[in-house]
Amino acid sequence: MTLKACKKRDKMDREFQKKFKFEGSINVLTQMMVDPAATEKKGGAKNLPLRRGEILDVIQFTNQEQILCRNSQRKYGYVPRAVMLPL
Repeated sequence: MTLKACKKRDKMDREFQKKFKFEGSINVLTQMMVDPAATEKKGGAKNLPLRRGEILDVIQFTNQEQILCRNSQRKYGYVPRAVMLPL
């Protein structure tokens, strides 16, 4: 990984911590897949855009309805639990 890419990654992580008021280090708890039968959705202010069959890193189980996740482009957001499948 180049120095430029590393700095960009660190900047995105700091922005995530500020936007979601996330304290501490970012640890991936597990990975889950978006249900291939789910409808694709555009992201919102704090919601992650969904693509069928995409593998997401789970950062935090926030409540019974949503999970805080990160996608392969290192974008963060909430995802409904109803569309997530364990790997």
